[in-house]
Amino acid sequence: MTVRVAARADARRVAEVAASTFPLACPPGTRPEDIAQFVSNVLSAEHFENYIDDAARTVLIDETADADVVGYAMLVSGPPADPGIRATLSPEPTMEVSKLYVQPTQLGSGAAGRLMSSSLDHARHSGCATAWLGVNQQNVRAQKFYAKHGFEIVGTKTFVVGVQTHDDYVMQVRL
Repeated sequence: MTVRVAARADARRVAEVAASTFPLACPPGTRPEDIAQFVSNVLSAEHFENYIDDAARTVLIDETADADVVGYAMLVSGPPADPGIRATLSPEPTMEVSKLYVQPTQLGSGAAGRLMSSSLDHARHSGCATAWLGVNQQNVRAQKFYAKHGFEIVGTKTFVVGVQTHDDYVMQVRL
């Protein structure tokens, strides 16, 4: 398997992975219609084309030798727009690990670790001193994975899915 920067031609395949993996990260009780709305409004192929074209974003994909996308990460350069999140982070140059998802069949395969290592390497090579992310407070498995990669809880934020507001931890790692 190989991690590489996604090209515009990869947008449809990345969107398919996003649509199948995003619901798995939502807390129990998240309404299916809210998940479907989020996928449609944020994770469509058209949106991924825009993300891939956006100079402030980098989409990484982990793919097999047969070019099957097994996971992806989206990185966002620069300080967060939300002043509450900015206040919890160290004031150094930072990059958000906005999304990092792996197909359920690939859990335990090393794909998530490859994507995280590649994401943190990209942040370092971009001159960042830290990286940060948001993770649902009920998603203990993801929190343990991020902690294994050096992330620590530094604050909280909210994340809206449809009409529901969820509580997230803000986690940060020094690079």
